[in-house]
Amino acid sequence: MATYLDEIVAWHRQRATQDERAFDELFAEALQCGPTRSILPALARPELSVIAEVKRHSPSKGSLDEALDPVSLARSYVDGGAAAISILTDEAFFHGSLDDLVAVRAAVDLPLLRKDFTVDPRDVCDARIAGADLILLICAALSDAEIAELASTASDLHLDVLFEVHDEAELERVLSLGPTIVGINQRDLRTFEVDTARAQRLVQSIPSEVYAIAESGLATPADARALGEAGFDGVLVGEYFVRSNDPSSAVAQFASVMTNARRAAVAS
Repeated sequence: MATYLDEIVAWHRQRATQDERAFDELFAEALQCGPTRSILPALARPELSVIAEVKRHSPSKGSLDEALDPVSLARSYVDGGAAAISILTDEAFFHGSLDDLVAVRAAVDLPLLRKDFTVDPRDVCDARIAGADLILLICAALSDAEIAELASTASDLHLDVLFEVHDEAELERVLSLGPTIVGINQRDLRTFEVDTARAQRLVQSIPSEVYAIAESGLATPADARALGEAGFDGVLVGEYFVRSNDPSSAVAQFASVMTNARRAAVAS
């Protein structure tokens, strides 16, 4: 039976087959872009880092805020103390666009994650040209060879990579590649169901030299505190902040109550 993820990835792969742009030309253009802003210094702090997301729509939840202004929302996140901002650029299923990323890049200085279903090296170039500092690679959507190729392209373009996993098998695949940042998505993209215990279980298998990000399914600052205590270096939150009447205060509430247990232990 086809899943949410199958449908979304198939759409992106089909679009890639129709893309007639030359990779070499895009890569050369991307190399001419200014320096990136790495998220790694923020993740190395004893405090848990908040990655706040600009997100209009969800296939599972429907509309969150179709009329949101990405620049205004991003500035609210900065004011609230976010360490980085995630921009959902998927058009067909999440109603985002690369234009959102371009606009936010011009307005804020924080590291920006292009959150999308990356399936082609030209997607990586597009992210760099639009102003991203890191990209998302979803293990469940890619073969090992594809992950390696896309990660290599990102490295050549000085982009950080957030490798996303959902279970032990995917984590084992990614760790064999020597990642710097691993994201554990509490929402299974095949079913869109949230399993809050999975992230806390999987983080125990992530080496201390690898930064760990918890993604999706965070509904309160207490959820984030529990993940920090479990050993995560950061959390990625979208729906909670987008639906908030005061996104800046919502981010501040998350950022002010959390400690990253792994980094704090090292620091002491």
